[in-house]
Amino acid sequence: MFIDKVELTVSSGKGGAGCVSFHTEKFVTKGGPDGGDGGRGGSVYFKVDANTDTLSYYRGKRILKAKNGRPGEGRKRSGKKGEDLYLTVPPGTQVVDIESGEVLLDLTEDKAVVEFLAGGKGGLGNVHFKGPTNQRPTYAQPGLPGETKEIRLELKSIADVGLVGFPNVGKSTLISSLSNARPEVANYEFTTLTPKLGVVQISEYESFLMADIPGIIEGASDGRGLGLEFLRHIERTKTLLYMIDATNYREMKYQLEALKEEINRYSSSLGDRAFAIAVTKIDALSAEDLNEKLEEFFKDIGLEPNSKAVEFGAEKNLLSYVQDREDWEDLDYNQPIFLLPISAVSRVNLDALKFLLFKLIKSKKEK
Repeated sequence: MFIDKVELTVSSGKGGAGCVSFHTEKFVTKGGPDGGDGGRGGSVYFKVDANTDTLSYYRGKRILKAKNGRPGEGRKRSGKKGEDLYLTVPPGTQVVDIESGEVLLDLTEDKAVVEFLAGGKGGLGNVHFKGPTNQRPTYAQPGLPGETKEIRLELKSIADVGLVGFPNVGKSTLISSLSNARPEVANYEFTTLTPKLGVVQISEYESFLMADIPGIIEGASDGRGLGLEFLRHIERTKTLLYMIDATNYREMKYQLEALKEEINRYSSSLGDRAFAIAVTKIDALSAEDLNEKLEEFFKDIGLEPNSKAVEFGAEKNLLSYVQDREDWEDLDYNQPIFLLPISAVSRVNLDALKFLLFKLIKSKKEK
């Protein structure tokens, strides 16, 4: 089961108490104090593991606690340290304080191990309180308590490209055609119920990560549909690909405007990201109808088609657009970086789409 949000109470271990003890041995009448120190309580660590992609392990768990330190013993023997608690999470997990809403940790680096709550310090045994005026101390320190936090774990997937579109516009078909992801594909709305990640391979050594989330509908920012709940999974993406269905009963201009409005209402910073447009399902239209729809769409959003996409292998007879910038510097993020008609089923313009996205991602990483 895919779980991307859980609430937990986590605690580090209490330190062990110091020991009150006096050395006793045959022929030693005044051995003196020899109480050992208590062991330190176990700490709580977060461990990031890219082999996990969900928080389902924590489903049904409410309280997680590291072990307490053991008390000290006689003959100056210290108590055993409490066992640490390691919480394994996927990359992209945020640790949020429930009470304040503050993000305490943002865990994005694979294999990172971060201490979250330190264990309580063990108490000192009575051997430490021996002095000229107190040669028989009967006092030892108790261990210090551990720390407790009520937290929420939120998974925000890390991807280079986020797919945004109405339900049943071909997002799952596209990600399954371009990457190693195998989402469910069917001809009805809300086929995708959970986010999907896929690695798009460009060459043996070059690739990028694509994220597909459930379809967004009008009013998603008010809680309608499934898309809003999972928009956090594209919050980290630096590039959005708006997928506009050429066969949908909604006009293409309306689809784009409605999607951008819902994205902006969810997060203004997400709405300011670089974006591109893919017009999908073009194989379901005749050439005449497709060209008419594309011409109208270009006119509605104020773009002039150009032939730049052909340099990336795009079909010459299909209207397309790519921003004309040398080395893709100073791109205008208020306009689409490119607009490309595609068919994931017939694989029309998929290679061009893949290389255009990679060029955009690469240009942003170099800045």
